[in-house]
Amino acid sequence: MIDIAVTEDIWGAPLDDLATRWSVVRSPTAWQEPGTLAELASTARALVVRNRTTVDAALLAASPRLRIVARAGVGLDNIDVAAADAHGVVVTVPLGANADSVAEHTLGLALALARRTVALDAGCRAGDWDRTPGIELRGRTWGLLGAGATARACARLAGALGMTVLAHDPYLDPADPRLVAAGIHLVPLVELAARCDVLSCHLPATAQTTGLIDATLLARLRPSVLFINVGRGEVVDEDDLADALESGALAGAALDVRHQEPPPPSRLDQLANVIRTPHIAGITAQSQDRVLRVLAGDIDAVLTGKPPMSPAPASAVSA
Repeated sequence: MIDIAVTEDIWGAPLDDLATRWSVVRSPTAWQEPGTLAELASTARALVVRNRTTVDAALLAASPRLRIVARAGVGLDNIDVAAADAHGVVVTVPLGANADSVAEHTLGLALALARRTVALDAGCRAGDWDRTPGIELRGRTWGLLGAGATARACARLAGALGMTVLAHDPYLDPADPRLVAAGIHLVPLVELAARCDVLSCHLPATAQTTGLIDATLLARLRPSVLFINVGRGEVVDEDDLADALESGALAGAALDVRHQEPPPPSRLDQLANVIRTPHIAGITAQSQDRVLRVLAGDIDAVLTGKPPMSPAPASAVSA
């Protein structure tokens, strides 16, 4: 019997501290070994996962001792929260702990697209000296798909550059003080698409968002728009995105997340106006320390019969 099973490559000082009080098994590849994952979950009281471990109804049903699934990150698309509820398992997620990291990466990608940094670097390495002008972001409009913690952090940085910030999020009140503090104005999706110069996606993968960014939405954007996805890859129809980029209907795209990770070869790989990063936006030394501290505190709390500090919003058990 074990207390805590870590099923992905997740570790740090807060977990070292947990290991002084609880029995901890670290198995970084368990997420891709169904037998190992099932064996660990069947005896553990806590699971520590990131985005690769699938915690579904079957796994939960076969894990009678399980009391908490602690997600080292903010997405919940790999965890069946409703099934966890049904089995009395708390799901925790450190919302906002990596928001600044995601925001800085998003801004960096926008600047790299605007100034063609990656392409120019490749050109210089090949002996070229291309001094074609880029564009400034100051005075332009940043559009946000979603207005959660990462989007609000991004809005604050965009505002510091002198940009107007708009967002579409049907689940928030325009008068929400968090939006007001971040300088975000909520608008309908059609208006957001028509007005933005930079469009960044901060959406989770849900039935409502999957495939949202398709040929229809992309056609509403101006050809000068720069698109950045730091939400989930499933939100974007990659074939439609490649069509828009190849035809000149979209100026550039930066993708930190993909529908399949690692992604298979695609047309996007061949385009000079595309930047790709390996789902790294939220992962910095500082953010991972914050995430693990929240995670460790929640595990300690639940295993000692106390409520967690960061329950997943959809979890009735945690509420």
